[in-house]
Amino acid sequence: MRSPRILHNFQDQYSACYKPPNSQKCSKEMLTKRATDAGYFSEGTLDFMRKTLERSGLGDSTYLAEIFFEESQQYTPSMKDSRREAEMAIFGSIDMLLAKTVNQYKLPENVVSYNLVGMGCSAGLLAIGLAKQLLQVHQNTYALIVSTETITENCYIGEDLSKFIINCLFRIGGAAILLSNRSSDHHNSKYRLLHTVHNNTSRSDRSYNCIFQEEDIAGTVGVTINKDLLTAAIATIEANLTALGYLILPKTEKLLYVVNCIARNLLPGYKIQSYVPNYGKAVNHFLPHVGGKPVLDELQKTLRFSEAVMEASRMTLYRYGNTSSSSIWYELAYVEAQGRVKKGDRVWQMAFGSGFKCSSVIWRAMKTVDYDDKNPWTDEIAGFPVTLDECEPMPVFFEPTKNN
Repeated sequence: MRSPRILHNFQDQYSACYKPPNSQKCSKEMLTKRATDAGYFSEGTLDFMRKTLERSGLGDSTYLAEIFFEESQQYTPSMKDSRREAEMAIFGSIDMLLAKTVNQYKLPENVVSYNLVGMGCSAGLLAIGLAKQLLQVHQNTYALIVSTETITENCYIGEDLSKFIINCLFRIGGAAILLSNRSSDHHNSKYRLLHTVHNNTSRSDRSYNCIFQEEDIAGTVGVTINKDLLTAAIATIEANLTALGYLILPKTEKLLYVVNCIARNLLPGYKIQSYVPNYGKAVNHFLPHVGGKPVLDELQKTLRFSEAVMEASRMTLYRYGNTSSSSIWYELAYVEAQGRVKKGDRVWQMAFGSGFKCSSVIWRAMKTVDYDDKNPWTDEIAGFPVTLDECEPMPVFFEPTKNN
């Protein structure tokens, strides 16, 4: 059976990213003012917010949910508010991909729906992996994947700084992706799915607890991002890289890696440095989840990638913020809008998040990507990339704890 392909839709589109209305744009200054006016936070917490935003890598045109723009200064989200935010992101992205899901789009009654709740920022690529397995069983089938970030009911209004960070980084976003295993779709497809690799290190307490939803001492619910995040992230990503490298690296890189491992084991006294394979020889575009600036910095350092390789992720963080599992699709839209995706190119998407989990997906471009007026970057891509100012480290990543 042919591998699943990621499609244009029938109108020569492929994946679609939701672009909220300009009325929901929020600058860093506006966000700080709204937080100050709300009266929930101490001056110390607000100062922490200012420093975090200044060093976050986010620009001044990211988007927040409608509730944060209401005249009332109190934060009282309702289920109706949450539903509206989710519908805007979900239907907004699907509308550009298809013509119309189950109830909203009148899909047939035999449609099967899966909800990957609680999977965090890696959910989108986990869904790709699930869809791949389903399409290997069900022939002549389509799989529609919707990946979103909703924040209406997830704002933290307490004083625990480890939980407050989500207020600074996360923004709304959504994307829709269509997969097919129909042979008739071969000539319309934009990318072919080559590999999916998933890793989960939750058996480690450090990994399991580095991102965790819980109550603070006052009983206010929030998501804790603790000191072990970078340690857990790098360990999980390295495991993912090892598995992925076996699949995609050229033989020369594999040989150099093996020789290096043998030399380090046989000659420990020489303190031979670990060899980092050149993944750039296996892929043309690297699109990691934007996460946050510290994670991107550490990832770039680990893989020894250039600023040019990291451009799509840094520009997406700047323009759209952390849109969770949908961020990698905004990155793909970025390189497409720049006209950089050529026929035969290999695209590497990497997502990671709570658990700790890491997923990698490799696509091959079936054609050179042309101009698309529905791409969320199209009307402003001439202004990118922007120059990002050097800034101090974010004030939230301290020394790791001693938990294993």
